[in-house]
Amino acid sequence: MVVIHYTEMLGAEAALERMCDPETKVSAHYLISEEGEVIRLVPEEKRAWHAGLSYWRGHKDVNSASIGIELDHPGHLNGYRDFSEAQFEALVPLLARMVKKYDIPRANVVGHSDVAPARKIDPGELFPWERLAEYGLCLSTPKIELGDPFDNDGAFYLALERFGYDITDGHKAVEAFQRRWRPRKIDGEIDGEIRAILFQLLLDRDRGAHR
Repeated sequence: MVVIHYTEMLGAEAALERMCDPETKVSAHYLISEEGEVIRLVPEEKRAWHAGLSYWRGHKDVNSASIGIELDHPGHLNGYRDFSEAQFEALVPLLARMVKKYDIPRANVVGHSDVAPARKIDPGELFPWERLAEYGLCLSTPKIELGDPFDNDGAFYLALERFGYDITDGHKAVEAFQRRWRPRKIDGEIDGEIRAILFQLLLDRDRGAHR
């Protein structure tokens, strides 16, 4: 897996200081500055402490099975804004190498909010997932074929868990799904549009369109 984060700090230097301080017990494999500098902090074969309490597709210890990439960014607390072009251009080749080297499924390139929906919202609704998908490095929002198939919210939650999310906090899990797949409206409410998106994602996976 690859988990993408933002630092939610004011500058790369502050983020580096925090991630290199053993007292914080926080680390990541890479930090990418807003200027596009890629800094390796932890070897890829080593465990880094970036995901925290997390879950994805049955894995309860995401740190043991993932590479963490921190993006130098102020986050929602410090004036949320678009990610820089230089940063994105640095991320693409780094991620492409990882996906190829480790045969990482596109469905396993995720945001921190996907693996820890009850606690985290990064990298947030402005992260350019669709641009990343154009390079074949993550899943794109699917084209809806069959509409809304779920009879009730319980069926949706079961499907959401089947796709990969921790549904312990249902409202937060729905918010995380919306943040990733329908970022223009994030309210934690289950509606026909997100039911249809989820169903299409599962249908595409069952057809072998992605892993």
